[in-house]
Amino acid sequence: MLTFKRAVVFAALFLALIFFLRSSHSPPTNSDFTVPNTAGLKSTGNSASPQESAEQIVAETALAPGSSRKKEQTAKQKQKQAEIQKTLVDMANKPLRDQLAYQFPYDVESKFPAYIWQTWKYTPASGEFQESFRPAEASWTEKHPGFVHEVITDQVAVHLIRHLYASVPEVVEAYKSLPRAILKADFFRYLILLARGGIYADIDTLALKSTIEWLPETLPRSTVGLVVGIEADPDRPDWAEWYSRRIQFCQWTIQSKPGHPVLRDIVATITDATLKLKESGVLKKLDKSVVEFTGPAIWTDAVFRYFNNPEYFDMSTSKGNITWEHFTGIKKAKKMGDVVVLPITSFSPGVQQMGAGDDDDPMAFVKHAFEGTWKPEKERHPELHNK
Repeated sequence: MLTFKRAVVFAALFLALIFFLRSSHSPPTNSDFTVPNTAGLKSTGNSASPQESAEQIVAETALAPGSSRKKEQTAKQKQKQAEIQKTLVDMANKPLRDQLAYQFPYDVESKFPAYIWQTWKYTPASGEFQESFRPAEASWTEKHPGFVHEVITDQVAVHLIRHLYASVPEVVEAYKSLPRAILKADFFRYLILLARGGIYADIDTLALKSTIEWLPETLPRSTVGLVVGIEADPDRPDWAEWYSRRIQFCQWTIQSKPGHPVLRDIVATITDATLKLKESGVLKKLDKSVVEFTGPAIWTDAVFRYFNNPEYFDMSTSKGNITWEHFTGIKKAKKMGDVVVLPITSFSPGVQQMGAGDDDDPMAFVKHAFEGTWKPEKERHPELHNK
């Protein structure tokens, strides 16, 4: 006979079983990507990470009125907070690269975050957003359903960087001190990928294929942390008149996992250079070109520095440094450590030189809107340089 007490016990067990089943079930996602927490991104960018949100919920539950463990949890929280504050104080005295490594740890075996980051003066929701950019901007969402796609304006970018790099104030100061919008736009892509990972793409880039198709199916994503493409491979005697480097990696499209050492290095390099120039009082009279200061030249240098860094690569069996010669003329993706370098066709199809294929080439993934990579930087991006 089912008594009242038995009914209550049975109901409690039934509810507990339902809760267990629901909490152990996770929504289906692409196995190669993690779907990030999007709370707050649309307004200010000040969103907590999933870990931060979970910790906050646990803390609030433990300290709820009537909790018998309230005092114990409060003491533990205070102790934990004190330990965190001490660690932050200690880290503030460390070199900038060490601070960045602590704040944004790198795990190559983690999944690529399902973020797509772009920047422009206006969002697509604004009536001032250029109509010529709409097909390209929309292509990223169309090719990546389920991804978080954000177009960050200049005003929002400042607040987002201030939030993400609050514990590394030198970086925030450097970003805010850069005298030109194009310099900040370049710096932002490295900053957002270091902190959050995902894909950065210039607003005038068209997604031809999903990122799922960028890497060979046989290549485990757990061994790749950074994907870059070749912008220029000018096999001609006068290449230096048109490009800064013999092999030049583009930075209008980059894919990365958070904390990658190449991003850490370039963020520290730009921060140090900016603050030194500011201290000398010559930052506003910057005589370096955008390409060399924040653009593809310094980006290319950072990638090659990584390839030849004994901290990350075993150089004992190396026959020499990794140079442009290892990548010139490649037609397929080439893996170097945890970095995959894509051929020029992948991010620069249709330029009709340097061995690049057409837009319908199987290796064509992203198309940039400028008319020819052989043009000087100011001619390739007049709308950005006049920004």
